[in-house]
Amino acid sequence: MKAVILCGGKGTRMSEVTQALPKPLAMIGDRPILWHIMKIYQYYGVDEFILLLGYKGEKIKEYFLNYDWQHHSMQLDMATGEMKLLGKSENWKITFLDTGENTMTGGRLKQAQDYIGDETFMMTYGDGLANINMFHLLKRHQDLGAAATVTGIEKKSQYGTLKVYNGMAQSFSERQTVSG
Repeated sequence: MKAVILCGGKGTRMSEVTQALPKPLAMIGDRPILWHIMKIYQYYGVDEFILLLGYKGEKIKEYFLNYDWQHHSMQLDMATGEMKLLGKSENWKITFLDTGENTMTGGRLKQAQDYIGDETFMMTYGDGLANINMFHLLKRHQDLGAAATVTGIEKKSQYGTLKVYNGMAQSFSERQTVSG
């Protein structure tokens, strides 16, 4: 199974980070969020990824092209230029698709169609982590015979809620789950 990861957004809400890097390369510990997403998929048996690139997509390519020598010990034969990793690398096959900086989600997915093929695939954003059991999700999807399955979260508001009627505060409640 393949995982398609949307990596093209501009990350305007994280502008202090995304001026230099795309959102999927924002660091969590010593690795970018995109790497963590891919490790989660790997846990569930997915090792083939299609990254739909846009804003600063070349930085994502650079990260993975340089990944092995930056994160592993290695041996370099200076006479021949031959490099040998001293350790195990990720067993991932990654397709990098330049889908355009201003392309919307559907347009990005359409451009990936030939690389996805006719098989069932997973798709996610390249800037968010969630605790989802992919085995259960896939089984539910198959049991329903659905064309697509979407997951969501119950988001907690960072603010309390003030209910106003005719310009007068009627009630206030602390942080609640946002409906939607």
